[in-house]
Amino acid sequence: MANVMHADMGEIETEPVRPKVTDAKGILLQNREFLDFFWDIAKSEQEIRLKAIENLVEYLKNSNKPDELKYTLKRLVDGLGHTREIARPGFSLALGQVLSVFEDVPLQSPLDLIKEKHNLETVKKKLIRNALFGNFFGVLALSQSNRLSKEPQVVLQCVQLLQSLSQHREHLKDLPRKTMVDILNETPVEVFEEVLLRALKSDLSSAFSTPEQLQLLLVALQRFPQVLKPKKLNKLLGTSTIVTPDNIPKLTEVMRIAARSVKKDKQLPGVALDLLQVSLKEKNFELFWNETIINGMLKDPPGPTHYLAFRLLGSALPLLSLSQIKQVLSGDVMRHYGEHVVSAQLPDRFKFAPEMETNVGEFLRGCPDEDKQMAVMKGFSLLTNQGYPVVPSVWRVVSHLQPQVLRSYVSWLQDMFLHPHMDACLDFSTRRQKENQEEGGQKESSIFRLRKWIIPRLVSIVENSQVKKEEDLVMDIARFVFFHAFFSAAKATPDIPETKGVLSVPLDDRTRAVLVNGCFGILQHMNHLPVLGVSPEAEALNQRRVRGVRLDGSMWIYFLVQFADSLLKQPQHACSLRPFSTLQRQAWDSMLSSVATLRKRAEKANSPEGRVFQQLFLLVGIHLFKAPDDFVELMTDLQSCMQKAQERKSKRRKKAGAEGEEEEPHWAEVVVDILLSLLSQPSRHIRQVCKTVFTDICPHVTARALNAILDVLDPDKDEEDSAVVVTDDGKKSKDDDQDEDMEEEDSDASEDESDEEEEDDDDDDDDDDEEEEELEEEDEPMQETAEVDQNFRIELMKVLQNQNAMATEGDGSEDEEMDDEAMMKLDGSIAALFLEQKKKTEAKKHEKERARKEKVLVRDFKIKVLDLVEVFLSRQGSSPLVLGMVEPLLGVIEAGMSSDTDQQEQDFLRKAADIFRNQLCRAKLYCRTVSDRQAELHDLLEKLLTKTQKLSDSSVSLYFFSACLYLVKVLRGAVPASEENTKSDILTVEKLSFLGSVDLERVTAMFKEALVSFMTRRKSPLTGHMFTDLFTRFPVLCVKLLDTAVDHITAGVRDHQQGQASALVLGAVQNREVQVLLAGSPWTDLCHRVLEQLSTSLEAVEKEMAVQSKNKVFQEKVLKALELCNALVKIINKQKFPVDLQRVQGVLRGLSQVLGFRSGQLADIYWAIMKHFGVQKPKLPKTKQDVQEQQAPAKKKKGFLPESKKRKNRKKQVPVSEKGAAVASADQPGGGEGRKKNKNKRKRPGAAAGGGAGGGEEGPSQPPVKKAKAQPPGKKNQPPGKKNQSPGKKNQPPGKKPSKQKRKQSEGGQ
Repeated sequence: MANVMHADMGEIETEPVRPKVTDAKGILLQNREFLDFFWDIAKSEQEIRLKAIENLVEYLKNSNKPDELKYTLKRLVDGLGHTREIARPGFSLALGQVLSVFEDVPLQSPLDLIKEKHNLETVKKKLIRNALFGNFFGVLALSQSNRLSKEPQVVLQCVQLLQSLSQHREHLKDLPRKTMVDILNETPVEVFEEVLLRALKSDLSSAFSTPEQLQLLLVALQRFPQVLKPKKLNKLLGTSTIVTPDNIPKLTEVMRIAARSVKKDKQLPGVALDLLQVSLKEKNFELFWNETIINGMLKDPPGPTHYLAFRLLGSALPLLSLSQIKQVLSGDVMRHYGEHVVSAQLPDRFKFAPEMETNVGEFLRGCPDEDKQMAVMKGFSLLTNQGYPVVPSVWRVVSHLQPQVLRSYVSWLQDMFLHPHMDACLDFSTRRQKENQEEGGQKESSIFRLRKWIIPRLVSIVENSQVKKEEDLVMDIARFVFFHAFFSAAKATPDIPETKGVLSVPLDDRTRAVLVNGCFGILQHMNHLPVLGVSPEAEALNQRRVRGVRLDGSMWIYFLVQFADSLLKQPQHACSLRPFSTLQRQAWDSMLSSVATLRKRAEKANSPEGRVFQQLFLLVGIHLFKAPDDFVELMTDLQSCMQKAQERKSKRRKKAGAEGEEEEPHWAEVVVDILLSLLSQPSRHIRQVCKTVFTDICPHVTARALNAILDVLDPDKDEEDSAVVVTDDGKKSKDDDQDEDMEEEDSDASEDESDEEEEDDDDDDDDDDEEEEELEEEDEPMQETAEVDQNFRIELMKVLQNQNAMATEGDGSEDEEMDDEAMMKLDGSIAALFLEQKKKTEAKKHEKERARKEKVLVRDFKIKVLDLVEVFLSRQGSSPLVLGMVEPLLGVIEAGMSSDTDQQEQDFLRKAADIFRNQLCRAKLYCRTVSDRQAELHDLLEKLLTKTQKLSDSSVSLYFFSACLYLVKVLRGAVPASEENTKSDILTVEKLSFLGSVDLERVTAMFKEALVSFMTRRKSPLTGHMFTDLFTRFPVLCVKLLDTAVDHITAGVRDHQQGQASALVLGAVQNREVQVLLAGSPWTDLCHRVLEQLSTSLEAVEKEMAVQSKNKVFQEKVLKALELCNALVKIINKQKFPVDLQRVQGVLRGLSQVLGFRSGQLADIYWAIMKHFGVQKPKLPKTKQDVQEQQAPAKKKKGFLPESKKRKNRKKQVPVSEKGAAVASADQPGGGEGRKKNKNKRKRPGAAAGGGAGGGEEGPSQPPVKKAKAQPPGKKNQPPGKKNQSPGKKNQPPGKKPSKQKRKQSEGGQ
């Protein structure tokens, strides 16, 4: 017996002896490695579980110990009902694997263990769920062993066990029925007929009761048709077939139940697909589809039943014949699906369209039948909402079509464009749309809506890189769209197949606009199209990332220009919608001749100039159809540019040229001017072509050409010179929006159209709101003008005075009235004056709007020009011309920081800053040869550094300082080859001191002045990080400026500057390169000077700490000084430099009372320094308050039981000294009724000790306690928080436990 002495009670408590350890399960006989397998199987990580199962099976194979196999089966069966749900599948899988490997173990043995361990009749009620899952996972393990079919009796017992489990749907749902279906699929015919059929007779007879039972029957019919013959089926169900008119109501109800059961899972019930397959087998598909789905499921309100019909439609496509596919895709299920897609566009609504797209994509991917693929594509494309197809124009399932089907689909789309067969469409309208039609409010015709969808559909086929298409198909689409965008068929000819298609309904202007945008959208995609085909030549070109050309190397746009020329040459067959004038036709012909000349030269010798000019000629030529007046002049400039380029090239060969001719602009300069003019056009295609062309001419760009680009970005230049024209009609801006947002319009076309149902609800309110806003906008300028326009006031007074309508002070005519004629004349004069004022106000308003639009267009133009800057920096980063970009880009950033804050301005500023920082300052390629521009770069460096100190914004100053560091890097240049051959890990003074063309004295003076300015100015735009970057990148300059930084440790104008000086010196002394440069006596002198400055600074800290102890800037300064002191003392002690540390040690000792007893980072770094001097941080004696804090009970942690709720003391014998407390608790009503009251008693020890009439003595410090009131019978189960509390807890904060001493007093007294 173990005796325990309790000092507070003075009694001895006797604890019972521990019982003898038994090993009923044989765990102690197993080794640790073997047992770890079962622990790992129960873990949550799937990889660990699978690895443990694999290792367990391998271990059992190698051990050949029957007792270990027996223990394994017992342990795995126990784990099937594990309390942790995630562990059960692991034990089930392990049991199945063990049984599949050890076939000598009969399945009856583990089945008996399962029934014995997880007996539903003997298990406790609270463990019934674990037992149910134990049985289920046990049967699942037997099924996974793949041996179940070999033991018929075990199969029968498993099915019977699953039948009993299926009654507990609240826990297992339909898992037992699904497992029965799986077992049936693996059961041989003989076993089913001889063993299972009798056991499943009741389930098969009641097949129309639940979806699970019906699915069981359907699986049996598919699996054992020779057993369940029509006679047998008639005996079970009363009918020889499943799908009959009499069974339709039952089947419909079962389908409804199945639909609701998978509402949250969002999947197709297996019984639905099985029933569809049975109907196909029984040749009753039309009956099932029409009666069960259309007249049954779709009659319900939209919800789970509709979604089941949609899922069944998508899943049934691979099972149906061609005629059946056409039937279901033109019926009511598709119509309801279209209505769902239209109504589901609102946010927070379930959208079934992605799921349908997945089903259709899987069908097209696995269907080899071309007719079925075409039928599905046509069926979904003909589902229209007032002419507009429901599927998006960028429907990506087209990528799964076979090449021949794709060509047929494109031909069908073109035919639908020419001859819209609206009768063939499965069209529907929403309720709101029908009301608008009755009121005559339909805005767009169905034919226009259909054509508006077909064009983006054709464009998306060209755009989608996943679509397997050929060059002829792409060219066919491009020719079709181009022809109908700019021409009309006059007379059919075999040479132009497009003229054979006659429009049944003429094209209107809106359709032409869609065609024009589609045409240039195709050109944009063709410009980035990879080489099509599967030939080795195509693969070789694609590996070189060649884009925008055909297999023969010709550009796509060239063939489109050739097609356009053939149309222009045959006006009797193709009529141009906007015929060319004489000047425009001359420009077109000159373009063709120039391209032909360039192509001939390219065959002899391919040059970047020829490719560039060819691209530009074709681009400008094709845009003559869209805006001929704007591009004719560009064509003339391009012609002269090419001529000058060829002349310059021939003169260079002859090495002859006059000086005056050199003043003519270089051909690259003219090309740049043309590119800038093109960029002002609102076209994404032009923008991308300009970027490609500029990439090719980057090596030939001159300084004047680059300045032309930078002049556009100059904020000081007049915006009138920006080559941007703002038109009053707004047509250009509209085209810009349509062309720029082509892809968004393609992808969102169906969604925009389908939103009409919801948008029309508020059309009238929106119109009213817009009218009110317009009136308010008109009234606001009038009010503002009336307040400030004194001229209008004077004019009004003159009119009134001329008509004698104003009374003067002395005329006495204020009572006279004007006659009607004078009044009418006055009214006319006033009306004319106000009309004139209104016109002036509207003119000002229009001018303001014009200026705003012009500003937006100019900013957009500059954003495009930044593309050219980015291309040049990425391609020619090592060119000396890059140095001329520094100031212009800084000007853009400086102007952007102080300008408007609208989104477009922020995008422009962000892009410019990103180009300057990443493409210029941080680029790996930079100019390394500046021997002839040293003075210029030094002057520029001085200019930028001086301006950096005068700026008011530190964010702008950061970019200027980065530019200064970039110039220093350029002046330094590359390390000579002889130095690069040395080992990179050996730092030499010669290598570190190399500065190339840098004038060290001048540059040092510049940065020294900047550093002094930072340290002595109270409001300086410079920051410490700038000089940290300087010290890190250029150690030589760091050495030169180090003395200045050391001086300002104490001479800084404020505490912030002094702290930054300490940080700079700290970074310098820790820099390995600086240590190499200052090796020897300079390093010792530096350490001495820094320590002197630190001593002076810390002496001042001792005096100021009492006043500024809570000043964060002051604390940061002290922290930086202590960090510097710690690093320096550590280096001195480690390398044993002859530096005197007496003064700094004495100063630090004086700070012990100020910093030593603090807590936090300052104290930690202080004692880290003192540790170098051999002084350890003293351990402070514990105060009375600290002792009380240690004795106080620990704060209860969330998720842990308090001591009063743990079970370890519940069965202990009550000591004699606690008898009073026990009597007191017994006197309370219900005191001995159970554990719940004991819990409450332990929660309130004071109340328990004081309750009752004779319940023990009270402690001397305990106040008298009132007798606890008896609870009425109705409040027996009142929550503990509602019960009476002792007075000792009256002033105690809620949630806080009483102290340990008080608990002892309340439990037993002193």
